[in-house]
Amino acid sequence: MQTRIHDFLTEAAAARGDTLAVIDHAGTHHGWADLLRATDDAETALRARGVKAGDRVVLVFENGISVPAFFYAVSRLNAISVVINARLTDTELDRIFAHSDPSMVVFSTDVSGAAQAHATHFQAEEVSGAFGTVGMMPRAGSTPEPVFDAAAEQVALMLYTSGTTGAPKAPMLTHASLINAAHGTQEVRGMRPDDVCFLGLPLSHVYGFVTFLAMTRAQGTVRLETRFEVERLYDALQKDVTFLPGVPQMHAHLFHYARQHDKARYERGLLRYVSSGGAPLDPVWKRKAEAFYGLPLQNGYGLTEGAAGVCATNNELGDPDISVGQPMLNCEFRLDMTATGAEPGQGIGEIQLGGPQVMKGYFRDPDQTAKALTDDGFFRTGDLGRFDEEGRLHIVGRSKELIIRSGFNVYPVEIEATLTEHPEVITAGVVGRQVDGNEEVLAFVKVAEGGSVTEADLGAFIHDRLAPYKRPARIIVATQLPTAPTGKILKAKLIESFAGELAG
Repeated sequence: MQTRIHDFLTEAAAARGDTLAVIDHAGTHHGWADLLRATDDAETALRARGVKAGDRVVLVFENGISVPAFFYAVSRLNAISVVINARLTDTELDRIFAHSDPSMVVFSTDVSGAAQAHATHFQAEEVSGAFGTVGMMPRAGSTPEPVFDAAAEQVALMLYTSGTTGAPKAPMLTHASLINAAHGTQEVRGMRPDDVCFLGLPLSHVYGFVTFLAMTRAQGTVRLETRFEVERLYDALQKDVTFLPGVPQMHAHLFHYARQHDKARYERGLLRYVSSGGAPLDPVWKRKAEAFYGLPLQNGYGLTEGAAGVCATNNELGDPDISVGQPMLNCEFRLDMTATGAEPGQGIGEIQLGGPQVMKGYFRDPDQTAKALTDDGFFRTGDLGRFDEEGRLHIVGRSKELIIRSGFNVYPVEIEATLTEHPEVITAGVVGRQVDGNEEVLAFVKVAEGGSVTEADLGAFIHDRLAPYKRPARIIVATQLPTAPTGKILKAKLIESFAGELAG
């Protein structure tokens, strides 16, 4: 029985030590025994510099073998990993250091990029081992957190949620929540030892982190990409990839890239599972994806406070279902019909999540924790949804993103789905803006370089597809939108990023 996340690695190395665990961005092959040795060295390096149980260890990493080596080593010490995306600025990192109060910060330095630059800026000590090369920066005065034997009490991981430029907020995920998440992910997706997973998602994101844990539990192989590059995904699909998790933007870029190379569909035949998460599916886009892959496109729903995936589909090819499926292992759902944006007559309410995957709370923030968790331990997701007659969950939108226009509720996801039906639109983001006692709808779409579609074209395209109150006041057409490392559109930055175009 696993009680700590590093138990997955111990078992994989014992059972399949010589088999392939990770292929890194440089093409280097690492077996499970290799990863175990890297973890041994990482633990030794941390111990030698005074890291102890209850400490926070901030990992500022690019995807690579050093990431799992250090988070499994931190788990062995009963310390807490705080995995941070290296693409944050020095100022943002300082804010997180101040909030998380770590005793140690580790930077990956064996891959050139942002983490290496941060290590230089913070004058970190260079340390080498089977994990590669990292920069280590001890911090004095850190106060340890309490340590517990119970997996459901001991925190293993903190991941800062989007919006780190505001007040930092770090959900605390216990070993039990991560173990359940990895087990549920492996189970619902049928991960096997012979699977090869393309992982272009950053391990600083809960989706990527838990996918890696699940693959460790399955004892399969991970193609661990430093960052998502569509060319590398396309090439990997021609080699050995059997398992492809991603966000819609990754799939959209792949389809566009394949069309540029006169490939109407994936033909290699090795891929057996493909999934999409992070945004609702529209039926047209789903049909296009399934036509390309020749496989059912499985959908899902997850969040950092729930240790990634909490709901997923298991549909057959051609099934028109565009829900996020049914609850995964041990997860529970209920709807709050009194929440902002709820429409009880339509069966729409705020989704509340219960079960072992729910976070313990926000780090050293009892006020935000009390607002987020109900008295009986359910997490208020802020997402609006409904259940269909088969018990499948449909996401309608976020209560915070709800646009109220002339008294009508406007759900951005519906408009985004309509816009992405246009063949030249790769992805879309919709937000609201206050104007003279009302709220207007603004849409931003990403198109390929050299595209010819205009705002007027898209306005005409959606005219008969959306009610008048749902139609955007402006549709900004661009070749780039502000995105997170996963490819998810950063809606909070859209208006600021295109202020000039909106003013014109």
